[in-house]
Amino acid sequence: MAVSARRLTRVYTVGSAQVTGVDGIDLSIPSGQMVVLKGHSGSGKSTLLSLLAGLDRLSSGRLTVAGRDLNHCSEADLTDFRRNAVGMIFQAFNLLPTLTVLENVCLPAMLAGRPQGPTRSSAAELLAGLGLGNRLAHRPRQLSGGEMQRTAIARALINDPAIVLADEPTGNLDSSNARKVMGLLADLNRQSRRTVVVATHSDLADAYASVILTMQDGRVVS
Repeated sequence: MAVSARRLTRVYTVGSAQVTGVDGIDLSIPSGQMVVLKGHSGSGKSTLLSLLAGLDRLSSGRLTVAGRDLNHCSEADLTDFRRNAVGMIFQAFNLLPTLTVLENVCLPAMLAGRPQGPTRSSAAELLAGLGLGNRLAHRPRQLSGGEMQRTAIARALINDPAIVLADEPTGNLDSSNARKVMGLLADLNRQSRRTVVVATHSDLADAYASVILTMQDGRVVS
């Protein structure tokens, strides 16, 4: 099982108020699925994705992702989990502007202590497969939006994660590039049987989904 959550809850303190981002979710995602998480802004999609990625800690309940029990992980355990078990793709790309495309993709592997030579070879191979073989020495500012997101996908894959999590990956793209990126994520799921979870308000991913989940007010409603 890629994801197992029971009564998963995340409550934030905002001033004197308690705000519930995720409200008692039960969720099971078998390995190899492509899950599309739908819902309006504020529905809890991004909060749930942050919990699955180990970027945020649950307030109560139980959560296991890629075989890791995230309830009682130390900070060191969570760092290792984020580097090796999950790959994260963001709406804003989050590429470092001073690094080349190749260096951006290599960065997570280098932080995980992997050797430089094989890492650069793997990164170049990933980028070539995504149509960016002629962009290795470019900086992010020299890329189109679609090229930046494909670079971010390669970066998410460099450590061969069991699960890829994408938070509004087409939000900053035009419709043509959005379709291409969603197709790439679907190919990633189908060709390698890697689990992919996409949080989006768009309908572009629906045709590729194994499962569509809809969130509202921090709960999965369908």
